[in-house]
Amino acid sequence: MSQRTRILLAVLTVAVDAAMAVLAFYLAHRLRATVPFPTPLVLGPFANYLDLVALQVLTLIPTMFFMRLYHPRRGGSRIDLLYATLSSVSIATVIATSLSYLTRQGDRELTRGLILYNWALTTLLVTLGRVFVGMLQRFVQSRNPDRMLLVGTGEVARMIHQKTIQSPHLGYRVIGFVNGHEGEREIAGVPVLGPQADLGRIMAENQVEDVVIALPEATHDQLLDMISICETHHASVRIFPDLFQIIASELTIGDLDGLPLLAVRDVALRGWKLTLKRAMDIVVSFVGLTALSPFMLFTALLIKLTSPGPVFYAQERVGLDGRPFPMLKFRSMRVDAESSTGPVWATEDDPRRTALGTFLRKTSIDELPQLINVLLGDMSLVGPRPERPVFVDQFKQVVPRYMDRHQEKAGMTGWAQVNGLRGDTSIVERTKYDLYYIENWSLLFDIKILVRTFLNAFRGDRNAY
Repeated sequence: MSQRTRILLAVLTVAVDAAMAVLAFYLAHRLRATVPFPTPLVLGPFANYLDLVALQVLTLIPTMFFMRLYHPRRGGSRIDLLYATLSSVSIATVIATSLSYLTRQGDRELTRGLILYNWALTTLLVTLGRVFVGMLQRFVQSRNPDRMLLVGTGEVARMIHQKTIQSPHLGYRVIGFVNGHEGEREIAGVPVLGPQADLGRIMAENQVEDVVIALPEATHDQLLDMISICETHHASVRIFPDLFQIIASELTIGDLDGLPLLAVRDVALRGWKLTLKRAMDIVVSFVGLTALSPFMLFTALLIKLTSPGPVFYAQERVGLDGRPFPMLKFRSMRVDAESSTGPVWATEDDPRRTALGTFLRKTSIDELPQLINVLLGDMSLVGPRPERPVFVDQFKQVVPRYMDRHQEKAGMTGWAQVNGLRGDTSIVERTKYDLYYIENWSLLFDIKILVRTFLNAFRGDRNAY
């Protein structure tokens, strides 16, 4: 995407934000004049509020700018967008209200109800406007993708390449790999353009716009050399961090009597946060079981009618602090599914599934009984997905920090799962996502994961089998 297109999109975003803010104030004025809440009130004509509308817009736009909402970004979720918009609108509303009272000598036309309605409607309409602009941006990016070069040919580089294929709306097209092994000509249909030593020549010949260095094993000197070459050719450069493979956590800068030190962030879920998370688990699981009980009863009846055997399947899984617990699921496989194979993961087109079980697993309906596990305290709504003891014994021998994921309760869904790491996918990558979640927990993070899980259930997860 060209620089001109980026500027035009930024200008369009500002214009849409301003238009939505004006529309929100107008609707808030009409709503307050119509609805007698919090008290009946007769407002003056909308023309009396034009200076307040201008003040609202002139406050909102700079606030969103300072919160980096006009900086180009790709791949952000709509939940993050809503949260960022809510924060910006809230700050702008407080500032605009304060300025209006200071400049208008306590004008009574700006009522509490009008402020409340305007705040809510501005948040909603600006978010919807941003969704529209985002759709347009993704369309433009998919039609005019940036030319990306991947430095590296290992697992990390291949994973990044696969991500660009799965997400064309991000606007990247991998034109080649660098640093291939001798004799390696192409990877997944994309050419290997040469060794790392020829990076400058390769970039010059192929008009590269973005470079991703996917060499976790590269030394600092090598990274600095590659960054310097990329900057010389005016390409943006990003690095897949080697620290993420080891600790997957944020770092904070501290000091020891003036000596700077990097502190590795520990588990985020401690103290009152545990109480807050448990309270949400109890409320949501209780409400969910109550609301879904007719549907779950109907599902149980279908299972009983379509295949012999029990309705529920209790399987031993490893949870908090490595303790086993029985995890409940609707049965989706034959009763003798593992009689000949022993403990194995489910695979695509698994012949052990029942006809109904295929649908249950694809839509994650088979996981609903785990709300009982959540209510009893064995699990949480969100957390690392629990594995069977036999697999835990295997993984802890080969996956760094694998057992650290058991510092929190297992979850019905998790950060790894909403990012497509379900079923027979890389346990190493899954562990990285689990550790990131554990070390960066927040209530908003949990809500974001739950919303994405809900949406994925309707779309159907390609790795849910």
